[in-house]
Amino acid sequence: MSDGALSPDWAPAFAAVPRSAFLPDLMWPFDMSTAKSVAVSKADDPEAWQRYAESDVPVVTQWDDGQHTGTEPGHVPTSSASMPSVVFRMLRDLDVCPGDRALEVGTGTGWNAAILAHRLGAQNVVTVEVDEAVAESARAALEQFGLPAQVIHGDGFQGYPDGAPYDRIIATCGLRSFPFAWVEQCRPGGMIVAPWGTHYSNGDAVARLVVADDGGSASGAFTGPVEFMKLRAQRLSPVVHRDYVAGSVADGEESSTTITEAELVGDRFSPQSFALGLRVRGCLNVIADKRDGARPVWFYGLTDRSWACVQFRDQDTARVWQSGPRRLWDEVEVAYRWWLGRDKPEHTRFGLTVTPEEQRAWLDDPADSWAL
Repeated sequence: MSDGALSPDWAPAFAAVPRSAFLPDLMWPFDMSTAKSVAVSKADDPEAWQRYAESDVPVVTQWDDGQHTGTEPGHVPTSSASMPSVVFRMLRDLDVCPGDRALEVGTGTGWNAAILAHRLGAQNVVTVEVDEAVAESARAALEQFGLPAQVIHGDGFQGYPDGAPYDRIIATCGLRSFPFAWVEQCRPGGMIVAPWGTHYSNGDAVARLVVADDGGSASGAFTGPVEFMKLRAQRLSPVVHRDYVAGSVADGEESSTTITEAELVGDRFSPQSFALGLRVRGCLNVIADKRDGARPVWFYGLTDRSWACVQFRDQDTARVWQSGPRRLWDEVEVAYRWWLGRDKPEHTRFGLTVTPEEQRAWLDDPADSWAL
């Protein structure tokens, strides 16, 4: 398992609660060699099914909000079992104590709730799932395994006030706006662990927030990058390119930049993408495939029809076009220079503060924050 060995306090729970007990007979694990989800049937290939169940890979268990049929992967994965290493890392961040009462948002297969229930007792774990069929399946699996945590079918964005207060709250879905209801339902000094990010990219970072003594806010640093399916209430509606660029990209205002593709884009979990999302509000970044040595990188405004495009080639400068009320590339370039000027901070130097009115990001010091 990546990110170090299991800690002694969690090792017994992971050993006692195998992921395989909560996976469906037909599942779609992510094959690392092909970078694609593959269908694996327990009936047709039990050895491959067990091998994937025990591997440190994410496993899709539902496509297209349950509308998918057949064995081939669907269009959008909508429920899954996370990589065991990610599950461990987030539970470690949660820092539970004996007797703690925990709320989980995003039940999925029920495996995460079962691990919590083994550690804290099933009577101390409540888990909320928005999809009724997924909730029913998880409830049955938890009961069959002998760890009947309370499974609620409902919108986890609202938490579950009937079971509050909680000592710990954990989410297994990506957030774009932090629900203050969770802060209200967590006791002062309690902790909330959840993947959080901006619409700039699909990437998240795990926020580890501590509720203030007066219950009026929660704040804390990020512990590292992850990528999760998004909370259904906060999914971004599809952005249609032609709604922004009706004609040719050359219709936009043209300029150039010396920032390279590698510097701007990085890899899947690069900190610069996370930082740019924090600094450039209401912006979606789309990285197109490379063709004939050129890669267009697009930026779309989410509050108006502003757009920008950078065309990267293997040259010292890249061409830029932008149009609309905002000059999105100018904003992105300023944000990138800001990130460079602060020694390229990793995810863990950033933090988040949530109040009833807003959420604010910060770098190194919560006192030096900005609104999102």
